[in-house]
Amino acid sequence: MIPLEQLITEQAGLLARRQLTAHGLDWGRVRNQIAAHRWVEVTPRVVCTTTGRLTPEQRRWMAVLHAGPRSMIGGLTAAEVQGLKRWERDEVCVLVDDELSFEPVKGVRFFRSRRPYELLRSPRPGLPRCQLEPAVLLWAGYDAAIRPAHGVLAAVVQQRLTTPGQLLSWLDQLTPLRRAKGFRATLGDIAVGGHSLAELAVDRMCRRFGLPLPRRQTRRQDSSGVDRWTDCEWDLPDGTVLVLEVDGSFHLDVVQWQDDLRRTRRITAPGRVVVRCTAYELRHEADEVAVDLVALGLPGRVPQAAA
Repeated sequence: MIPLEQLITEQAGLLARRQLTAHGLDWGRVRNQIAAHRWVEVTPRVVCTTTGRLTPEQRRWMAVLHAGPRSMIGGLTAAEVQGLKRWERDEVCVLVDDELSFEPVKGVRFFRSRRPYELLRSPRPGLPRCQLEPAVLLWAGYDAAIRPAHGVLAAVVQQRLTTPGQLLSWLDQLTPLRRAKGFRATLGDIAVGGHSLAELAVDRMCRRFGLPLPRRQTRRQDSSGVDRWTDCEWDLPDGTVLVLEVDGSFHLDVVQWQDDLRRTRRITAPGRVVVRCTAYELRHEADEVAVDLVALGLPGRVPQAAA
């Protein structure tokens, strides 16, 4: 058995009552520590050996200790612990066998999963946590709205925390998983940069809504004198050139996003209108893109649902 002082250090000062009992501290002694204001009861099942506001690390330990020995941090909480940036959430997500087997805790959401915990759990020491890939895939499949569900898959790849191939492998292991078909398509876009698949998606959109097919990879000199190649161009009846630039994935990287905005500014010119969309929009929301293109003067049929 791990010595109590070592356990306190490893768990950021948090202890479950079951751990205290195993070390010979009955509830009466625990109550005395709490009454003396040396310890704090943070949930009916967990005490903190420090006073003051809990740190983010302490909140995560509180959540898993409250939920029981088989529980683990999951969802975006697990992704944050393993390095994901700019997707932080105040709520701590914990994977459990049965979310109704214990008292609720403010700021903690218990997510029930019947999948093998031995498969999901990270082998790394420290805070019990789900491995990165199943953590984000389960969150994307069952917790997230459709856009962030696909966006987080792009984010973990763009931040070099995993690869499309690893996520696809986990998709197979998590079968059945809600939205898996769409996730495979998005991961395919990410794996190949999205460019060739985005071209096919533009063609499908044009045929579906009666839009003329665009010119591809037209060479343009931007305002700084640099040669650029545009993704799609159409000559409008009034002589204006309409340019559609397609982002192959979710541009969550700030530097890449700024570069894209700068590029758009510099290839915009009198008589040339530049608009952007993502490969995700072409795949899942093509009617919205078509409506916007028709509104800018491109001949075609306005989708009924979006009209």
